[in-house]
Amino acid sequence: MCGICCMLVLVSQKDVPEILGKEMLESLQRRGPNCSQQLSRAVPELGYNCLFSGHVLHMRGCLNPQPMQDARGNLLLWNGEVFGGIEIGFGDNDTQIILQHLSLCKNEEAILSVFSSIQGPWAFIYYQPSSHCLWFGRDFFGRRSLLWQFKNAETPHLTLASVSTSVPECGSVPWQEVPACGLYKIDLQKQSCANSLAITWYPWKQRSIECESKTLCLGDEAQFTEELPNFVSVFLNESKLFPTVPITPMNDSIPDSCAGTADYETASLNVEVFLSDEHKRKLVHQFIDVLSESVRRRVLFLPKSPNPPDCAAQFTVSDKAIVAILFSGGVDSMVLSALADRHIPPDEPIDLLNVAFKQQERKEQKTSTKQKMQKKSNASSAPEEETLACDNGGVKERSAFNVPDRITGLSGLKELQIINPCRNWNFVEINITLEELKKMRQQRISHLVQPLDTVLDDSIGCAVWFAARGIGTCTSNGEIQPYISTAKVVLTGIGADEQLAGYSRHRARYKTSGFEGLVKELGMELGRISSRNLGRDDRVIGDHGKEARFPFLDEAVVSFLNALPVWEKADLTLPRGIGEKLLLRMAAKELGLTASAVLPKRAMQFGSRIAKMENHKEKASDKCNRLLQSSVD
Repeated sequence: MCGICCMLVLVSQKDVPEILGKEMLESLQRRGPNCSQQLSRAVPELGYNCLFSGHVLHMRGCLNPQPMQDARGNLLLWNGEVFGGIEIGFGDNDTQIILQHLSLCKNEEAILSVFSSIQGPWAFIYYQPSSHCLWFGRDFFGRRSLLWQFKNAETPHLTLASVSTSVPECGSVPWQEVPACGLYKIDLQKQSCANSLAITWYPWKQRSIECESKTLCLGDEAQFTEELPNFVSVFLNESKLFPTVPITPMNDSIPDSCAGTADYETASLNVEVFLSDEHKRKLVHQFIDVLSESVRRRVLFLPKSPNPPDCAAQFTVSDKAIVAILFSGGVDSMVLSALADRHIPPDEPIDLLNVAFKQQERKEQKTSTKQKMQKKSNASSAPEEETLACDNGGVKERSAFNVPDRITGLSGLKELQIINPCRNWNFVEINITLEELKKMRQQRISHLVQPLDTVLDDSIGCAVWFAARGIGTCTSNGEIQPYISTAKVVLTGIGADEQLAGYSRHRARYKTSGFEGLVKELGMELGRISSRNLGRDDRVIGDHGKEARFPFLDEAVVSFLNALPVWEKADLTLPRGIGEKLLLRMAAKELGLTASAVLPKRAMQFGSRIAKMENHKEKASDKCNRLLQSSVD
C-alpha cells in the first residue's frame, strides 16, 4: 500500500512550486513510511506542469521508490495489490510488473486491458510523456482511496491524492472521491483553453453477452456535473472503449414459489439442520473453498513488521504477528479468523483487534422495591459473557468498556482457542475514552473520513481508526499487559452484509417487495460500496502505515456469490441470527464455530458503543457537525 499524489497545473511558465503542503506530505508519509520520492515534469511548450509524490509501504518484492519510471520516461504511482489476473512471482514487486505491462501498451485499448485483468484492490496515476497523457482511476469496488480537488484561482489545478487536507486552500473546490466507475485520462495536448480542464472517461462494462451494451455506472457524463466545478468537464471517450468488469453479473432470478424457506421452529434452534441437505452442504463447501483461497492470498508472503520507532517501552510488541483482524466476535470476523488460522504458520500469533468506547455513568434514578428486586434477580442470572474474568480467576462486574462487541469478542476468542489451542491468539482490548476520541478526531481522523461527512461516517471512521491503530492491552499468562499490534495487514469483514443480506434494511425491503426487491437492494449495495465505505476505511486504516484487506470482496468470492440465486444466500423468513447471511452461518458451523454462527448482526457503531458517546439524538444520515468543526479548527 502507498500514499500517492499528483498535482497538475495548467500554466506555461516552467517554474512551479514543487513542494506539497506539510499536512498533505505528512499524511502521505504515514501511509507509506518505508520510502518517499518526488519527481516533477514541466512541459512549458504545451502549458502544463506535473508534480508526482510517492510514499511506499513495503509489502512485496524489493523495496522500490515511487513514482516508478521505465526507460521511456513513463511514470507510475501505484497503490494496490495484485492477487490474480496478472502473474506476480514470489519475489516480484507488483508495481514493477504493472509498469512493465503498461510499457508494452501501444494504445488506450491495451491500457484498459491491463487494468481489466488485475484482480485485487488498486488506485493508480500513470503519466505517458510521449503522448502527454495522464491516466488515473480506482478498481471496480473502490477498495483503495483516490481523491481529487480542483482549483481555478488563476489557472486550473488538479490534485489527485490518497488523502485530503483538513482545510482546503483558498479558491479550491472541496475534496471529492474519484468515482470508482471507470478509468480517466487527461490528454494534455488537447487542453486548448488555459481556463478549463477536460477529462476523458472510460466506464466499466460487463463481460457477458447479455450485458454487452450495458456500462456499469450510474448514468452518463451528467452524473459528474453536480459535483465538479464549471471549468471541469468529463466526456465519454469517443472510441467507445471500456474496461471490463472483473466479476460475474448478479443472478437476478426470482423463485416461482416460496420453496427454499425452512421450518421456522426447527431452523431457529440450529443452523446445522440446513447442512443435512446435500445441495446446501455442497454450496457451503464451495463457498468455504473460494473464501479460504481469498484469505490465503491476503495473509501469506508478508514481510515481518519491525517495532515502531515511537513505540513506548512499556508496550509489549509481538515480533511475529504479521496479520491482524478487526474482531467483534461476530460471524464475519470469526469466519475470517478461522480461515486465517488455516494458512498462517502455526507458530505465528494472530492479533484480534477489539475496540470499545467508554460508557458514561448513568444518573441514578429512583426505583421501587419491586424494580430493585428485579434488577438484582437479572444480575444474578446474567450469562457468563456479561462479565470479565479478573487476574485472580474471580469475576467482576461489567466495566465501562464491557460493551457488546467486547462481550462477543471474548466469547469468540474462546471458540477460536478450542478450534486451535496451539495458536497464540492475541486478543487486543482497545479502550477509548471520550477525551481521546475528541482529541484524535480533531488531530487526525476528521480529514481522513472526509469528504464523507455523516454521523455514520464519523462513528465508523473513528472506530476503525482506533481499532487499526492496535494500541491497547493483551492478557498473557493471566496477566494484563499494555500491547501494540504492529501487523501491517488488517483483515476486515466488509462486504459480507452487502452480499448476503445482513442488514435490517434488507429484511424491510424483502417484507415490502419480496425477492425482486431484495435482489435490487443487494445490487445497489454492491454498486455503492465504493462511495459509502471502502475509500473511507482505506484512508483511516492506511493512516497507521497498515493495509486494509477485504477477503469478502475478492473477485472470485463476489463472482461465486453473484452466480447464486438470492435464496441460496439468505432466507429472510427465518429469525435474526439465522436467516440473514445464512450461507455464511452454515460455513461457520462447518468450520467448527458454535455460538458465533448464530449471533444477530450488530453494527460496529452500536457494538463498540461509539454511537452512544456523544449526541444520542442524531440520525446516522445526518451531517456530522463534529467532523465539520474539526476541519476548520
